[in-house]
Amino acid sequence: IVTTPTNIRYLSNHAGSAGALVVTPTGLHLIVDGRYTESVRARQESPDACPGLTVHPVPSSYDEALVALVTGIMDGAVSPQVGFEAAQVSVARHAWWFGALGRSGAAVALVPTEDVVERLRAVKDDVEIQTLREAARRLTGVSAELFGLIRTGMTEREVAGLLEGLMRQAGYERLAFDTIVASGPNAALPHYRAGERVLADGDLLVLDFGGVLDGYCCDLTRTVSVGPPTEESRRVHGAVLEAQQAAIAAVRPGVETSDVDAAARTILAAHGLAQAFSHGTGHGLGLDVHEAPRVARSSSQAAVRLEPGMVITIEPGAYLPGWGGVRIEDDVLVTDTGHEVLTSVPYDLRPHVASLS
Repeated sequence: IVTTPTNIRYLSNHAGSAGALVVTPTGLHLIVDGRYTESVRARQESPDACPGLTVHPVPSSYDEALVALVTGIMDGAVSPQVGFEAAQVSVARHAWWFGALGRSGAAVALVPTEDVVERLRAVKDDVEIQTLREAARRLTGVSAELFGLIRTGMTEREVAGLLEGLMRQAGYERLAFDTIVASGPNAALPHYRAGERVLADGDLLVLDFGGVLDGYCCDLTRTVSVGPPTEESRRVHGAVLEAQQAAIAAVRPGVETSDVDAAARTILAAHGLAQAFSHGTGHGLGLDVHEAPRVARSSSQAAVRLEPGMVITIEPGAYLPGWGGVRIEDDVLVTDTGHEVLTSVPYDLRPHVASLS
């Protein structure tokens, strides 16, 4: 039983906000309500049709339809087991399924699973890579236009509004996440959201944004100076850029994600900024803006080795409370022999952002 929306889309091409999918050895069974029957039918009659897909309506509720479908599929099976996505299904929903299956007389065992579909999604096929490459390419034009529009005296929210408008004009269907526009001391907050602070000369400005193209996410961060950068701004920016480039250089098949993370941390430590880097070096990109694999320090979880077709972000940062921060991020494809950087926005800290003074 697949109930995670992006996993349903990956397996069936259904992109609605509701639905459930049952996967068997011989086919896929998609449950959708009346809002989606026409769109699913149209897709199934297009070149994007999902092979082996059977569509089932929702007479009353999704859970009732799901239990009825599972009961019918498993009828007569020996020791029937049905997996479900443990991270997605609530305790209340699982309890309802369990009770309804028991009342139906079906001797079905519900078995929790973890990351079954996500592991498949981590390695992209040629069509997915083409979409991610195009999504990343469009960020170059958006960034160039944005840098030419920002001025001192604007608020962070005004900058975010400009950026989000440019993303729409570039053809993205929506934002991949809430845009981060962090100026001055706010740049020390990695997940800050645009506020009412007014941009001033000497500020560092962290711009972290991404869009969704044909369902797939891109993600970019650049840090630029409002007016001429200070010596400290140049120092911290230079250290983060060196760390980011070292991590990108480490990306190739067979390398563990923790080793890519370590490449960035080693450089920042050499610059005295080890404690200023407070998050992982990157994450996977795809139908979700944050997906497998995670590029971070090694942990109790099994290490992940990079494989051709994976697309990850590389985004080290340094955050100094009360002063500001720097983060630089690119989208990187793991190739058969190494890597390809999909994003191509310049790294210059020089004042892309103009001063009115």
